Amino acid sequence: MTERSAAESTVVERSAAESTVVERSAAESKPPLGSVWAPVPEDLELVLGDERIELEPVPTGPAKESDPTGGPGSGWWAPPAADRDRVAAALAAGERYGYIVDGAGPFPDPRSRRQPEGVHALSAGFDPGAHEWADEGWAGRELAGSVVYELHVGTFTPEGTLDAAAARLPYLAELGVGFVELLPVNGFNGPYNWGYDGVLWYTVHEGYGGPAAYQRFVDAAHAAGIAVVQDVVYNHLGPSGNYLPQYGPYLVPGAATGWGDAVNLDSAASDEVRAFILGNARMWLEDYRVDALRLDAVHAFVDRRALTLLEELQLLAEDIEAGTGRRKVLIAESDMNNPRLLESRPAGYGLGAQWSDDYHHALHVALTGETSGYYEDFADLEALPKVLRGGFYHDGTYSSFRGRVHGRPVDHSLVDAAQLVVCSQNHDQVGNRATGDRPSATLSRDGLAVAAVLTLASPFTPMLFMGEEYGATTPWQFFTSHPEPELAEATRKGRIEEFARMGWDPALVPDPQDPATRERSVLDWSEAETPDGARMLDLYRRLIAARAELPGLWQGRLDETEVTSGGGEAGAGDVDAGARWVAWRRPGAMVCVGFGPGPVEVPLPAGTRARIAVATSEDCSVEATHDGGAAVRLAGLAAVVLALPPSV
Repeated sequence: MTERSAAESTVVERSAAESTVVERSAAESKPPLGSVWAPVPEDLELVLGDERIELEPVPTGPAKESDPTGGPGSGWWAPPAADRDRVAAALAAGERYGYIVDGAGPFPDPRSRRQPEGVHALSAGFDPGAHEWADEGWAGRELAGSVVYELHVGTFTPEGTLDAAAARLPYLAELGVGFVELLPVNGFNGPYNWGYDGVLWYTVHEGYGGPAAYQRFVDAAHAAGIAVVQDVVYNHLGPSGNYLPQYGPYLVPGAATGWGDAVNLDSAASDEVRAFILGNARMWLEDYRVDALRLDAVHAFVDRRALTLLEELQLLAEDIEAGTGRRKVLIAESDMNNPRLLESRPAGYGLGAQWSDDYHHALHVALTGETSGYYEDFADLEALPKVLRGGFYHDGTYSSFRGRVHGRPVDHSLVDAAQLVVCSQNHDQVGNRATGDRPSATLSRDGLAVAAVLTLASPFTPMLFMGEEYGATTPWQFFTSHPEPELAEATRKGRIEEFARMGWDPALVPDPQDPATRERSVLDWSEAETPDGARMLDLYRRLIAARAELPGLWQGRLDETEVTSGGGEAGAGDVDAGARWVAWRRPGAMVCVGFGPGPVEVPLPAGTRARIAVATSEDCSVEATHDGGAAVRLAGLAAVVLALPPSV
């Protein structure tokens, strides 16, 4: 099975409920400018400059189709008809505005597009149609066969802005990157944050350049041939600047996600909350021409409705793709190991891709030997071969870390290998370590090179974390900049206590509120110009080029992957009897990895004529064996990518 287009994935006729989703989301921004959904308060005023305008209940709103009664009970408020043109003109001109809710406030607009003075201040209008796009020939990209590059705008460059990041897009294009994935850019309190403390989902953080800079970034990415993935967080809100509860039941108190109250996806009034989320997704995919959304922690959604939010989001993406002629992809972050997210409707959710953390964990343990925390499940030497064969390690097996059975098997007739996104490092796996240390702090250059092969030559869609392509040694640490003293102290204390329970010395855990913690996390681009950095960068370029030269590495079904492994057998000559290795064969290609420390020989299929496409060491070779066959000789911790004749 190949990656499905939107048209192909909607062969099943849409139900009435599914059609309503698309119609409702299409009308999401139709209420008059200055309108707001606020079913909780009894009185609302629009603050517009120095003016206060009494709002009135109206029978309108994105979710009105689901409420046949209509009428003022919809919870929507709007300026009086006589004031609407004047209000619309002022907001279009960028006038500051907000809402006084039952005498309190003013508070920012939940759908604010700009917060020039921060998340606690008044909102400002923004016209996304004012940008003159230069990407009219852009049709999008397929995720299959592409390389994803994850970056955090605030630490990708010393400037920490979207314009500065855009200046490095030609570098990423030359590297061979197909998708650039931005960590959340929505508004948060303070100058610096990972982005997952966002509270105004429709905004772009002003410190990054605001929404106009975001449009420039997407335009520049498309000009470079790179698609844009935006990381969005629909499972919780940050702790500072979240005024949504003042307006309505956006959250479910007591339904915790681990990061705060859960978003109301299935309780009373959840139609409007879903419309709020669908409107946000539409904004990214249409107004900002984003090509894909990465949906943060979908396992934290509390959603018991028959038609889930995930399905609604996928239906929306398909509708926008059909209307624009541009590929739109949804990528789920999920720790459930549930392939139904990827299976076509009606049996599945029909999403384009999801992360496989199992691959990262198996790779990490194989290279580092670390088995603490959730890595304990992957101490088995067969963990990596199993994930290469099946996509998940836990596919209905017992997880000692969770204390229960976890996951379900992937049906290879329904899910392609390229629909699973894998990595050797990402923002979570680096930043959620006590000191934010990258693999470069533990692994040798040979080990980093092997990690690159395991990621980029895998049958899955590889994702790189900014700087790994040159072996960045800068950490990526957990940092915040909460201006409220009590919140700053709670964040600092919580971080120390979290790692103290794991045995860490509190003195070694960086203070997330210290500006130096963020400064240490900014990439040092001069490292790419050192001899070690240049060699690593060259390896990444060659590996990405090999993916294009040898499409059998990733095309097609996962069960076409033939995996072998060895280690601990009796050695011959100078071959290390205890060295472990793993190899996998795909149509027209084979990858062999030795985990050292001594040389190993990986047998090749009888009659194989193999050419080394990429090797991490000059000491790797293809040699004849005493029995007339052939083997790949790996110089300890090393890896090769082989080109095979088409018949092999």
